[in-house]
Amino acid sequence: MPEESIIVTSALPYANGEIHLGHIASTYLPADIFTRFMRLCGREAYHICASDDFGTPILIKAEKEGKTPADYVAYWNQRDREDFASIGISFDLFYRTSSPENVSFVQYVFAKLQKNGHIYEQDVVQFYCEFDDKFLPDRYVVGRCPFCGADNQYSDLCEKCGRVPDEILEPKCAICGRPPVKKTSKHYFFKLSNFSEKLKAWLSSNPRLQPDVRNYVINWIDEGLQDWDITRDLSWGVPIPGAEGKVFYGWFDNHLCYISTMVKLIEEKKKGVSGKEFWNSSQIYHYIGKDIVYHHYLFLPAMRMGIDEEYKLPDYIPTRGHLMLQNQKISKSRNWYIGLRDFTSAFNPDYLRFYMASIVTYSQDDLNFDFAGFADKINNELIASVGNFVNRALSFTQRAFEGRVPEAGELGPDDAAVVDEIGKTVEEAGQLLAANETDRALKRILALSNHFNQYFQKKKPWSESQTSSSAATTLYVSANAARSLAILLEPFIPFSSEKMWAQLGLEGSVHAQSWQSASELRVQPGHRLGKVGPIFKKVEAKEIEEQKAKLGTRK
Repeated sequence: MPEESIIVTSALPYANGEIHLGHIASTYLPADIFTRFMRLCGREAYHICASDDFGTPILIKAEKEGKTPADYVAYWNQRDREDFASIGISFDLFYRTSSPENVSFVQYVFAKLQKNGHIYEQDVVQFYCEFDDKFLPDRYVVGRCPFCGADNQYSDLCEKCGRVPDEILEPKCAICGRPPVKKTSKHYFFKLSNFSEKLKAWLSSNPRLQPDVRNYVINWIDEGLQDWDITRDLSWGVPIPGAEGKVFYGWFDNHLCYISTMVKLIEEKKKGVSGKEFWNSSQIYHYIGKDIVYHHYLFLPAMRMGIDEEYKLPDYIPTRGHLMLQNQKISKSRNWYIGLRDFTSAFNPDYLRFYMASIVTYSQDDLNFDFAGFADKINNELIASVGNFVNRALSFTQRAFEGRVPEAGELGPDDAAVVDEIGKTVEEAGQLLAANETDRALKRILALSNHFNQYFQKKKPWSESQTSSSAATTLYVSANAARSLAILLEPFIPFSSEKMWAQLGLEGSVHAQSWQSASELRVQPGHRLGKVGPIFKKVEAKEIEEQKAKLGTRK
């Protein structure tokens, strides 16, 4: 891999409610695993995100709670940060789209697009609810999608087919359910249609984009791109200069926050370094779910092209499917969801990371969170393989050799096979993680753990005298194998990997180790182990039933 610095962004969570498991699966966890892996490989890698602070739903919620919109989103920004941290997703900077830096940058981009001839004004006939006495932007008009015919879809995004309708059919006000009337308002438009050929050329020439996603985005271009209304008649948003009472549409400003956030981070962290130059000299990864493909594969690159690629386009846009819950679509209104905070309060957060990582494929296929599958993965894979080996190897060393790693004799064929298998796994799992094949990488590491268990069981160090050269060699190799597992599993289960590191009595933190060093036997004879004990606790059937009982039912 080239040695550029790496910038990882995750799609921005809307500052209007708690993070749930569906958010974690497609975007935040894969991005965190990748960033952790890259850091272990010695790369300078940054993971940034922000709360998406603007929009009509926030205005209405803030009003209901007697708060200003700014106070309302400040609460959710802090809450999101805490919830992400509870599962080990630690951003280098988790900022906000309402920051002064982003507001200024969005207005700068608009001015440059306007100067370059990519913006025009036009009177639009807009939905207006006479009952609620307000214009109805985007999420407050629902109806039937003109492309796929799905009912009850938003006017700015069909969640069924992923398209952005030009005009929704059979519109209704999402607040009161009444059909709206139409009124005229002057809006600014972005000439997305100007970029059809450039976008097609970029998509076609970028082999790092997922082929299935790239191909259907090209089909959208071939069908004809519609210019994009970037104006909303609202009081809360990034103000459009010179247009009183109007703000930018959220999808105009929110992805620009990737850049403004990264520039702020770098210019504060690296005095004298240009944030723009750092962005342009880095590899860029935008992690998203498949519901926002249109925005990230068309709007985002077109806007950067429109400002003369002053900030480079993404190198990768890892795109994954939605998470189902017990084979049903996640829905907060039906209480068919699991809040992240609730889950990490009930279970070891690494259990969720492990389970999600094992089922999340690098594709747009939808995934299913199944409680029975969750318990099975934790009890019969994580605990039965990883937990069992580490605990047996270290506990026996503690008892038989007074907590010190014994002197090894000459490595026999079985011992040498373990060392060889570690080296292969470091290489193969590393290649898979670099390619965003998270589930396959974890499967490869688990195969290594199973190999360790088979080795330990075959060698039976407990059946030998504690002075036996064979037993000593087995425990020496096993202590080093446990160290290797701690490093290899760090991107997946960081809290538990740190516990393994502490039980091994090793200096520093597992988070600061080198991925490649996992292939080396660095635990020396005579090394004293730390306090040894079980790392994991079995998931009981009663716990699962308690969680399932909290879910609502399909109406």
